[in-house]
Amino acid sequence: MSGLFDSSGTGGGGSSGNVSGSMNSAAGTLPRASLDRALGARHARRAGTAAFIQRSLVRLSAVLTLAILVSIIAYIAVMGIPHISGDLFSLSYNSTNLSLMPALINTLLMTVLSLAIALPLGLGAAIFLVEYTGRSNRFVQIVRLMAETLTGIPSIVYGLFGLLFFVTALGWHLSLLSGALTLAIMILPVILRTAEEALKAVPDAYREGSFSLGAGRLRTVLKVLLPAAIPGILAGVILSIGRIFGESAALIFTAGTVAELPESLFDSTRTLSVHMYVLASEGLHIDKAYATAVVLLVIVFAINMLSAFVAGRLTQGEGKGEGNA
Repeated sequence: MSGLFDSSGTGGGGSSGNVSGSMNSAAGTLPRASLDRALGARHARRAGTAAFIQRSLVRLSAVLTLAILVSIIAYIAVMGIPHISGDLFSLSYNSTNLSLMPALINTLLMTVLSLAIALPLGLGAAIFLVEYTGRSNRFVQIVRLMAETLTGIPSIVYGLFGLLFFVTALGWHLSLLSGALTLAIMILPVILRTAEEALKAVPDAYREGSFSLGAGRLRTVLKVLLPAAIPGILAGVILSIGRIFGESAALIFTAGTVAELPESLFDSTRTLSVHMYVLASEGLHIDKAYATAVVLLVIVFAINMLSAFVAGRLTQGEGKGEGNA
């Protein structure tokens, strides 16, 4: 009997112990779950606050950038538009009309000559580096490093090089050709790097598909890769045109400041940026300098819009061709 009672008592105690242990574990689980939920909510609030701060900073940066750009353009427009007159567009320059037309024509000539020299060289070098050499080739890395280094060199250094080599050593004097070759050297790294990145961005499936159809490497480059990379190449051309139009330091040392239309490649010329610099440095015709700046802004904006339109049309044509295929 006593053993029975002892065993029953022990059994009762064990069951009560199990019940109390389960209650304690349940009681411990509930606060832990609540703590996890609280920590999760806190992390969510912190993540939301961080995301809000990031969005605010990005929007503030965009607004500030746009405000600075608009303020600069508005200031130049307000200061220059009232002084634009028909005399500024006379074919001949004199101290009375201060015409910018010869400088404008010289700028267009300088741009065409510089691009005619730099674009084939830069595009050809980019094709060679991407399509005819290994992408991890040591030579490619050296060329890329040199191109990036040349991109960051100040324009005055290019001007001094052009003065010493083209003007003095070759005896071409201050001329249109000396300035065009100096600018070609300046924009060559830009065209090279942008064309290289544009070709690298073309999917390898384009190459594989062309090779599977029996096309050679040169035909693949000319018929498949270049049309697909044209938007990126045009971006480099646009950047180069902007640098040519805005360059003055290098051209003062190589092309000169003569405000007349050149009769040959070896005549001295004056571009729009140099024309604006000369008017501003004299201090007598600041209003005409602002008017020249307005014309320069309009021309650069028109060139950018035209390039974007051409790139869009080419991209649409390529998309339609792929859809038909």
